[in-house]
Amino acid sequence: MVKRLIIFLVTSTFFFSCEMFIPDFSKENPNVILFFVDDLGYGELGVYGQRIIQTRNIDALANNGVLFTQFYSGSPVCAPSRSVLLTGMHSGHTYIRGNHEWGERGDVWSYEKMFEDPNLEGQYPIKKSTITLSKVLSEGGYKTGMVGKWGLGGPNSTSVPTTMGFDYFYGYNCQRIAHNLYPPHLWENENKVLLDNELVSPRTKLDEGADPYDDSSYDLFFQNDYAPDLMHQKALEFINENKNDPFFLYYASPLPHAPLQVPKPLIEKYKNLIGKEEPYLGDNGYFPHRNPKAAYAAMIEYIDIQVGEIIQKLKDEGIYENTIIMFTSDNGPTYAGGVDANYFNSTGIFQNDKSRMKGYTYEGGIRVPFIVSWPEKIKNNRVENEISASYDLFPTICDMIKIPYPKTLDGISLKSTILNEGNQNHHEYLYWEFPAYNGQQAIRLGKWKAIRNNIFKGNKSIELYDLEKDLKETNDLADSNPTIIKKVEEIFLREHVKSEIDRFRLGYIDEE
Repeated sequence: MVKRLIIFLVTSTFFFSCEMFIPDFSKENPNVILFFVDDLGYGELGVYGQRIIQTRNIDALANNGVLFTQFYSGSPVCAPSRSVLLTGMHSGHTYIRGNHEWGERGDVWSYEKMFEDPNLEGQYPIKKSTITLSKVLSEGGYKTGMVGKWGLGGPNSTSVPTTMGFDYFYGYNCQRIAHNLYPPHLWENENKVLLDNELVSPRTKLDEGADPYDDSSYDLFFQNDYAPDLMHQKALEFINENKNDPFFLYYASPLPHAPLQVPKPLIEKYKNLIGKEEPYLGDNGYFPHRNPKAAYAAMIEYIDIQVGEIIQKLKDEGIYENTIIMFTSDNGPTYAGGVDANYFNSTGIFQNDKSRMKGYTYEGGIRVPFIVSWPEKIKNNRVENEISASYDLFPTICDMIKIPYPKTLDGISLKSTILNEGNQNHHEYLYWEFPAYNGQQAIRLGKWKAIRNNIFKGNKSIELYDLEKDLKETNDLADSNPTIIKKVEEIFLREHVKSEIDRFRLGYIDEE
């Protein structure tokens, strides 16, 4: 444990030797686009079994590339999952381990005050010295751009995209502001960009006396500048401006995270497919919506349309064949904001119960889609069962484009699996911890899934599930497998490093 702590502290403050490595690029060096969508469940794409929502373009990526069946997000919620992705360190080592809204600054939940004072925006920042995927690729000679949701530091903090290795950024700095898809402003690099939208707090509900069955009662929540569309246009511009150089585009879409907001024409399509439904009045958070199921389906297809437009842009510029495209989600689906996970079977083969989805380390909360396409190198329509996680993407991307990366990362390269080369290194186990929702630890150890819940309530017992027989995690086998439980306890102890941030500590585990 001490050895791991030393390694972790050293690598979090010292940038490694690739600072001096600037390769002589040619047109053969691949571009990389990483789609990191928000709250998309394992079962919400056609290729993963979805039967209602249409995702033709993403399905085509899988049909022409590699689809992973046992891929996991780094955390069950937004900010730590992004930290894990960009640092290649699992949630027992990465700096940000929860959604820390940094309330010490003032009234951070007042959207009016945030709009006036950028110092109230954003989540707790990662350290400026942190090694990130974007820093490594930038130092390696790649043009780096990000559109979408950041969530790893406020506008005036040490951690904004342009200080963490991105040449260009356009989108939400703060994930709270992303709770409105028609926001009053976004950020371009370090500049605030005002939009043609009225400031509407996400807590806003229908006007008193409004008819919930009348579409016009919801007009306040459909304004002029739709953030996902604006960010998408910037992504297309980034590709156009950097088409002659190798580039990395981190496309962190805020969709389909609540609130239920999407341009009306696509909603009409799903209103016809789904039929009559009861309105959502905002009682479970976020904005109300007349047709919640239709809106949610439309939001996911909107992602699919944008993926298709990115692919077409690459083809138009003659760079599609040599562009690596990765598509995944930051965590499992939500149960809030009018989202009906049961109706869409959002977790697919796992449980759709609200205590088994976003916010929890059960399979439905952290098992997510992962698709890789690279037409020049991946010729087969393949399904892979490699047990892997988003902290593997840092070394995988670097390995695939031949840029050195720190060997102290928790992730391993999946290049051999993706390119079907053989000789893939494997994880002995995957590890998660989450200092919220009463505190959690989890491990995937071969066929076994171990979870410790309610840490802040003093719980020390561990649940154990055999995922070969019990994907829904209903049959706890801990009592009959003491040897496995002992090994799990050893891993829990070994992989957890006490957080530097009080808010991210794990109760009695950090007190013993």
